[in-house]
Amino acid sequence: MTTAPERTYSDLYGGYVVESSGDRLVLTTFGGDREVVHRTSETSAQLVRNLGEPYRDVNGRLDDMLRPGAMVFTFGPIYPEPRRQQAERIWVVADEAGRPVFDRPDWWVDQIRSLARFYRHAQFGAGPVDFADYRTVLRLGGDKTDSHVQETDTISRLVYGMATAYMLTGDEAHLEVAERGSEYLRDNLRFVDETDVGRLVYWYHGLEVDGGRQRKLFASEFSDDELTIPAYEQIYALSGLVQTYRVTGTPWLRDDIEATIRLFERHYADPRLGGYFSHIDPLTLSPHAESLGRNRSRKNWNSVGDHAPAYLFNLYLATGDQRYLRMLEHTFDMIVTHFPDRGPDASPFVRERFHADWTPDKTWGWQQDRAVVGHNLKIAWNLTRMNALRPKNEYTRTAARLAATMPGVGRDPRRGGWYDVLERQARDGRHAFVWHDRKAWWQQEQAILAYLILAGSTGDAEYLRHAAEAEAFYNAFFLDHDDGAVYFSVQAAGSPYLSGLERLKGNHSMSMYHSAELCYLATVYNRLLWHREPLDLWFSPDPDAAFPGDLLRVAPDALPRGRVVLDRVLVDGSPYRDFDAEKMTVKLPGGAARRTVQVRLRPLGEDER
Repeated sequence: MTTAPERTYSDLYGGYVVESSGDRLVLTTFGGDREVVHRTSETSAQLVRNLGEPYRDVNGRLDDMLRPGAMVFTFGPIYPEPRRQQAERIWVVADEAGRPVFDRPDWWVDQIRSLARFYRHAQFGAGPVDFADYRTVLRLGGDKTDSHVQETDTISRLVYGMATAYMLTGDEAHLEVAERGSEYLRDNLRFVDETDVGRLVYWYHGLEVDGGRQRKLFASEFSDDELTIPAYEQIYALSGLVQTYRVTGTPWLRDDIEATIRLFERHYADPRLGGYFSHIDPLTLSPHAESLGRNRSRKNWNSVGDHAPAYLFNLYLATGDQRYLRMLEHTFDMIVTHFPDRGPDASPFVRERFHADWTPDKTWGWQQDRAVVGHNLKIAWNLTRMNALRPKNEYTRTAARLAATMPGVGRDPRRGGWYDVLERQARDGRHAFVWHDRKAWWQQEQAILAYLILAGSTGDAEYLRHAAEAEAFYNAFFLDHDDGAVYFSVQAAGSPYLSGLERLKGNHSMSMYHSAELCYLATVYNRLLWHREPLDLWFSPDPDAAFPGDLLRVAPDALPRGRVVLDRVLVDGSPYRDFDAEKMTVKLPGGAARRTVQVRLRPLGEDER
């Protein structure tokens, strides 16, 4: 009788070294399990690298780098009896000095430079910036499609990314893309309606381009929103415009932004019960039209909560206008009042879709009674930002509750990384996957930013650990070192998932927005709140900039009060002293020419607070 061979499978471990002796390595996974890993003569080991960096083999130094407490990922076949992994590959997260690679001051700045180069070359090649040739859909290597629809939201996402890249690097090539893209949106994808309450601006869903023919598409073409004007498309149309305005103060940008907010208040807002409806009819402009079908009289996370991160925080930071602060406050009051599940059988996940009276809608389309993990993390992140502007106990309580419960239900405890969509209600102690166990790039961003700002705001090392683990997984597995930029999603074990829309580098939901936002805010939170390192930012105000009070506001984000000051200002490379360090404002210099304003922000020491 022959013995059946051991059944093996290959998988990923993510965790911390407990002990390393010879070829035997013992790890504690992120979830706390103890695993044994064996190295062989064929095991390859590398240091996690950034976009644009060469492969760094560390086999010769591995014994020194696998010290207790070091964070690593290992991949290879797993044998069942006794349970052990034979390491095919090892990723080391910390450098020789023991510092995680992504804690280098310029890690995320270098990453956004690479992202900006990829998207500029993919869209415009080596030639001039001409958005007439813009493509929503970009293949894996950045190659373009032919007949296409130029979607407003993806142009805006690219504009956001390029304006943000300028803020972090001062490279005017990035600002050029942002400004040309903003102008293209205004000239080709804006609809203006003069009404009794003032000018309203709507943004077309897209521009269908086929050879020399163009056709503007007013209503959405996507199955979830077909023949409606969804709030989230209008919201994300503003993300790039607002970030460009934050840099330049261009007056027409402010006018169009104001007119779009007027649209939200006129047609999407619920003046009686609060919040914003998710869809309006393109003919009647009513959220209650029967033609809306399942989207009639509905509210959801995107229509209520996405105002804040997509544009509203940045608009308030740029202007200091109390109207925007009140709109932010209303948004978050609605979230903490209606989104959390309460009661003895409450789900740890928030509710995401509602009827007009805020009754939860558990039957809508694909969502049903399901949770998007990233939305829960996004709420924790943005409530923490909001609490810095308008402190409220319910903001901190809700953020802390989500931050405490999400790792146990939304994170992969063995491999690292965060899942996509799960059932809100557990069965047999588990929240089942709705479709798959893949991990999307934008959900990793929400985890990183949520735990980084919570760590910086509270000083809690547990939050920092969750942030670092998410940063490690993202940088180890989402960066495309072959073709550039980042993958849409990876399999549970970290290999890229390259099928359908998720094979693309540009599509309806992916351009440069989330990856650039991550680079920017991870830099801000890591440097200023945790590592207490200075940060330089760049602005390029127009001579007729429409900033209230002629003040350039340079606060990098909604940060805890009294933690950061404006330390130095250079105008066109020369020292400039007309600024308020505590308020982080710069009095705009006069003159008829555009100026380059470089500012240095500095965290305050404990003795200075």
